[in-house]
Amino acid sequence: MMLRKIFFWLHLVSGVIAGLVIAIMSFTGAAIAFEKELVAWAESDARYVVPPGNASLRLPLNELLKNARAAQPEGKPTGITLSANPNASVAIAFGREATYQVNPYNGAILKPASTRMHDFMHLMEHWHRFLGFAGETTRPIGKAITGACNLAFLFLAVSGLYLWWPRNWSWRGVKALAVFNFRLTGKARDFNWHNSIGLWTAPLLIVLTLTAVPISYRWGNALVYRLTGTEPPAQGPGPNGAAPAIAVPTPATSAKPLSYDQLLAVAQNEFPNWSEISFRLGNAHGPGANKGPRREGTPSSNDRARTPQAINLTVRTADQWPLFSTTTLALDPFTGTVLRKEVFAEQNAGRRLRAWTRFLHTGEALGWPGKLLAALASLGALVLVWTGFALTWRRFFRRANK
Repeated sequence: MMLRKIFFWLHLVSGVIAGLVIAIMSFTGAAIAFEKELVAWAESDARYVVPPGNASLRLPLNELLKNARAAQPEGKPTGITLSANPNASVAIAFGREATYQVNPYNGAILKPASTRMHDFMHLMEHWHRFLGFAGETTRPIGKAITGACNLAFLFLAVSGLYLWWPRNWSWRGVKALAVFNFRLTGKARDFNWHNSIGLWTAPLLIVLTLTAVPISYRWGNALVYRLTGTEPPAQGPGPNGAAPAIAVPTPATSAKPLSYDQLLAVAQNEFPNWSEISFRLGNAHGPGANKGPRREGTPSSNDRARTPQAINLTVRTADQWPLFSTTTLALDPFTGTVLRKEVFAEQNAGRRLRAWTRFLHTGEALGWPGKLLAALASLGALVLVWTGFALTWRRFFRRANK
């Protein structure tokens, strides 16, 4: 009895303190659940093209890259993404600054009629992660707030299930706590909605909040690896840390790097059922290395003097499992030899579990049904915050007035 009272007051105080932030994270989380699909739909005029009669007459990737560079002369391309869909444009990214959609058949830069959906989703994601704080100095503050309130949210979901558990099991008692009743009003409505919605959303909310911990905290990320007996990776870009360097045989002085199309053909031969292939750019010896006014795809003498770097590609296939899994290829830029092939199933247990936590948090691990469940649970959390505040208000202020 005493333990139940302790959990009740901890539940109430945690909800009052973190409730507003939880409401913001829940609303923005629901908004961005289908971010990729909604942005692709809103910008379909730039993401899809009508191929000519002979869809095989695609321009070389180097030419598409050249056109994108002309549109962003001060930027540095960081990635090229191609789809197996012949109607899809080619996406060329310049870091976080911009991503250009390029028609693969005529090289035209495609701009959507409106970017409002993209801008809205970017705003929602910014509030979800940093609660609107901008700038390198204030973002950590926002991240600290969301991280702490996420831990409070996790406690609320777990303690809520404990508090929901009926003292006396009877159909009448369980029905009042588990079955949603939209006909009720006032305190009875808030009590019923808080308990019934809380019961059915709590398991999902526990998954969503628990998988957010490795995103919010380094110790949470390291814990995922240690739970599997795997050493956490060194800190570096991306959720898996810094990737180890790959040794590339030193090419002959007269050797020239292969074009992106030749490297693409290597990846396509490795994966005939590919659905998407992405180049990660930035290598000194890549086909797009640009040091001075030389022809595209030709390394300078300074480039040859430096140690060559592998060309990294990420491949998605039509039958991949898990749905979020990818295969990484590291290719010799001069010969196209596969230097390393990293399949998801061959990664260590820590990396696999970390990937699962990341995509369970967004629902992507289970495809659109997972995203829908995550969105509905987030919307349910909004009702929990509202009814929780309402019940607290009645407990203290209505009682004080009486």
